[in-house]
Amino acid sequence: MSGTGGSGRKLVAERRATKKSSSTAGQSKARTQRARKPKAAKPARAHKGNIFVRLITGFVTLIWRVVWGVTWRLGATLAAILLLATGYYYTTLPPLDEMLDNRARGSVTMLDDTGSVFAWRGETFGGAVTTETVSPHLVNAIVAVEDRRFFSHLGISPRGIAGAIRSNIQAGRSAFSGAGGSTITQQVAKLLCLGVPFDTEIWPSEAAYEEDCRQSTLWRKIQEVPFAFALEAKFSKNEILTIYMNRAFLGAGARGFEAAAQRYFGRSAADLGPSEAAMLAGLLPAPSLLAPTRNLLRAQARASVVIGLMAEQGYLSEHEVAEARTFPATLSQQAEVQRGIHFADWLMQSGPGYLTRQTTEDVIMRTTFTPQIQTAIEEAIDHVFSTRVREGSQAEVAVVVMSADGAVRGMSGGRSPSVGGFNRATQAMRQTGSAFKPFLFAAALENGFEPFDIVEDAPLTINIPGSGAWSPRNYDNRFHGFVTLTEALARSHNTPAVRISEAMGRAQVREVANKFGLHSDLAEGPALALGASEANLLEMTAAYAGILNGGSAVQPYGIEELSLMGDPTPLFGASSGIGERVISENSARVLTWMMTRVVAEGTGTRARLDGWQVAGKTGTTQAARDAWFIGFTSDYVAGVWMGYDDNSPLQGVTGGGLPAEIWRETMARVHRGLSPRPLPMTEPERPVFEPPQQDSAPPPPAQSQPQAQGEGSSFDDTVRGILGSIFGGN
Repeated sequence: MSGTGGSGRKLVAERRATKKSSSTAGQSKARTQRARKPKAAKPARAHKGNIFVRLITGFVTLIWRVVWGVTWRLGATLAAILLLATGYYYTTLPPLDEMLDNRARGSVTMLDDTGSVFAWRGETFGGAVTTETVSPHLVNAIVAVEDRRFFSHLGISPRGIAGAIRSNIQAGRSAFSGAGGSTITQQVAKLLCLGVPFDTEIWPSEAAYEEDCRQSTLWRKIQEVPFAFALEAKFSKNEILTIYMNRAFLGAGARGFEAAAQRYFGRSAADLGPSEAAMLAGLLPAPSLLAPTRNLLRAQARASVVIGLMAEQGYLSEHEVAEARTFPATLSQQAEVQRGIHFADWLMQSGPGYLTRQTTEDVIMRTTFTPQIQTAIEEAIDHVFSTRVREGSQAEVAVVVMSADGAVRGMSGGRSPSVGGFNRATQAMRQTGSAFKPFLFAAALENGFEPFDIVEDAPLTINIPGSGAWSPRNYDNRFHGFVTLTEALARSHNTPAVRISEAMGRAQVREVANKFGLHSDLAEGPALALGASEANLLEMTAAYAGILNGGSAVQPYGIEELSLMGDPTPLFGASSGIGERVISENSARVLTWMMTRVVAEGTGTRARLDGWQVAGKTGTTQAARDAWFIGFTSDYVAGVWMGYDDNSPLQGVTGGGLPAEIWRETMARVHRGLSPRPLPMTEPERPVFEPPQQDSAPPPPAQSQPQAQGEGSSFDDTVRGILGSIFGGN
């Protein structure tokens, strides 16, 4: 047993000994090898001991690992957000056809009496175009001036944005104010307002909505990036450019290049040459400022810059550049001469709102506007003010010309017309003065008075309850005794007019004036007969047209036919403005003759028109604050008003002065080339008074002596007594 146990312990001991011996031998060998190593191993111990290098290296490594870790994670997050935003915008983009015209309001295109366009209101669209249907010069011009790398980038241009930021900062602006560096794709995103629709509860008007969409802020620029990517993903380059060409605003109410080509050049965008294409493309940065209708020379200078860019990018040859600069684009005749501004404004205000001011459709309006008559008005005003009015005068003038049926042919509402400006022909309510008197005499004729009836022009005092005594006076501060009704009208005597009005009753005068179209509140007192009431020039001219047409009321009109663009069926039309009869035809014809005496021998002699019969009436209000002349020939009625906007008195001006001269100058041009025709009038027979029968014996000596001034014959006394009982007198 002992042997066995010893043997087992010996075996264990031997194994341990062997291991130990082996380990010891290995350690000894390792020590021997380390001892024999060459000295070249020392630098490793020196590097390991340089703690500063180790610290810097470790810190840089740590920073790099943190930056890299944050950067790739942030980049991945932003990329994911960008991808999601792009996908979202992609799903919200409507089809191409729905993006070409998204105006909330329509437009009104006005045609004159020959069918030619003379005015536009609202934003005219003109119809959709594509890159294939417009002139190649137009596509090249747009790309050259707006985004030369358009066909190669993916929707945004970092180089362009960086350059724009640098330019803005150098110019003293904030980074995103001024130049934007936007690609055409980004501009389309802005035109589409990033897909946000117009909402009347958020924006008070479409203009405010678009102004908000055009704001260049950092957040807006960030939003444009995914929207631009979405556009590039969904549409081709040509389709994106098509959206741009149809949605861009180009000044003068033109939305899209087709509308602009029609507006400025009177031709389609498919027919544009290099100079015209360059001018339109040059409008894009500031369409209202650069519009050729505002400043043609400035627009041509801008177009020359665009032509240079087109040549630089290989779109034009040297010959084409020379030709485009030698023969720059010019405006069409319709665009160059902005005719009928006040006429067009009147139609927009007087027409049905849902087809004019609030229209959501494109409306075509055929009107009564006659360009030659409008030119006659403007030339007459310029002539009189340049030759008869002192330089620097602030006096204003309004003129209206119409036919006897109320068709308005031309209108000027002031010396400096502007779209949407104050129209003195339709908006200025002024006292009419003696220009009102024809309606008083119309009522008199209807009530049995005759043109040669006698009325007294003598001092008159009327007691007005609540106001006291009122005494009318004549313009010359004189009284002229007994005069006929015709003389009273021709020389515009005031006291006879008041006597006639009081004899008939003011209610009848007011009724006739109302029926002729003077609908404003007419004066209640005796001053009604002297034109103390207010009216505008268009109303007064239409009322005179009622006399010319035989005594029927006239509603002035300017729209002959109105239809929607593309639909040949008219929505409505008008062929005459004549309404119900107010006075008999005989009364109208006699009154017309009486009014010819105003021009032939009365206060309106300056309105005489060689070869033509003219009927009319002057009017001058108290202190000469308003001066009128309204008259007519057999063909046209014209009204002229002159005064100051602040109601200041005119200096030395009466209705028979400058207004009559403007009337004559206007009508002389209007009637140029026409053959004179007589007025529709009836000259009344003059009454023949039989002298009283006398005895054969000679009269007593006392009766044969000359009578003292102021005394009358027995016949005159009889007449005076009869008239005194009718009209009263002092």
